[in-house]
Amino acid sequence: MVHGDRTLFPVPLAGAASWDMARIENSERISAMETYAEGINWVYSPMIDISREPRWGRIAEGAGEDKLLGSAVAAARIRGFQTINPETGYPYVAACFKHYCGYGLSEAGRDYESCDISERTLHGEYLPVYKAAVEAGAMTCMSSFNSLNGIPVTGSRYYLTQLLREIWGFAGFVVSDWTSVEELVNHRVAKDKKDAARLALLAGCDMDMHSGAYLEALEELADEVPEILPAIDQSVLRILCVKLAAGIFANPYRDEDTSTAFLKEEYRDAARDLAAHSMVLLKNKDNILPLRRDGKKISGHRSHGRRAI
Repeated sequence: MVHGDRTLFPVPLAGAASWDMARIENSERISAMETYAEGINWVYSPMIDISREPRWGRIAEGAGEDKLLGSAVAAARIRGFQTINPETGYPYVAACFKHYCGYGLSEAGRDYESCDISERTLHGEYLPVYKAAVEAGAMTCMSSFNSLNGIPVTGSRYYLTQLLREIWGFAGFVVSDWTSVEELVNHRVAKDKKDAARLALLAGCDMDMHSGAYLEALEELADEVPEILPAIDQSVLRILCVKLAAGIFANPYRDEDTSTAFLKEEYRDAARDLAAHSMVLLKNKDNILPLRRDGKKISGHRSHGRRAI
């Protein structure tokens, strides 16, 4: 769900260039409606990391480097995904903002790399975007792979519980990024997969994506570590509450006939419209604009003089 389901919209970086929150929100509303029609209730979007490292390969998934624009876009995308379905009274899908937090700070643009930043810049420039997603009502959050100022986020109680929940008031659940629970071993803060499960759960990571650490270790840990069982109960409660709020129990099935659910003309028109509003002229060299209304030629400057092209 980076930029659409069946109907494809401009990549998020291009959409952000429109500075048009209504159009951005509408693009995600359409994406959510198509996704819902396919039987999907939850999307791992939006990616809202601020990035000022041009070598990082995931910049196209976000809104760029400005926190004000990034915060507005994050909120618009959350609202779009979680548009209420008038037929059910529940959101089409649950959104999941990612990657919390600081993932766009990846050193030298290397994915999975550690991130280091001053506390002033972190709290003043990078964290406000995630806070905007929380305030927009995001139902879920994805914890990031990276270590932030030496602390692996998926194992950090400060980031996942104290800041996210106790200070910002996030009421949903946290899912790890792909195998980031087990990767606490690679970060050298957990001695093995079982220890990683203990550390992540107690930090406030409610769901383990793919590594299997929770599946393999939590039952045994519940007998060994007194505080694990209440933490499991709390995580299960958070997950069930989101499922309830998303209408999964009330509306577990979809209409099998989805022939008219995708690529509607109005959806395609919305995609073209957002693309048109996303175009940015970086430099009006030789006053190439405005173009002639007849569209027959564009005058451009060449080293040997002006000519029609």
